[in-house]
Amino acid sequence: MTVDDELRSVQRCLDDLYRSVGRLEKQIGGGGLEMRRVRADTNHLRESVALLREAAATRPATQRPELVTIPDTPYDDSLWTDSDDEGLGARDRHAP
Repeated sequence: MTVDDELRSVQRCLDDLYRSVGRLEKQIGGGGLEMRRVRADTNHLRESVALLREAAATRPATQRPELVTIPDTPYDDSLWTDSDDEGLGARDRHAP
């Protein structure tokens, strides 16, 4: 599935959740703390998905991360002359 298809699917599920919360709110009543929290969370999800849709719309469809090639050749040993081996201590010292 494409990103757009996934976002549409999420939006449909979120719309279903919003309607279900509305029906539940009518049955239980909307004045309790729990119901207010569920309503606030549902609204927050709707806002978050809207932001995600905007971000996806501005991103190029074929954008891929830039790959970095790591050579198979060993590193130059002179790069490590002034450093200690992590966890092993300095080269000229021994553990007690």
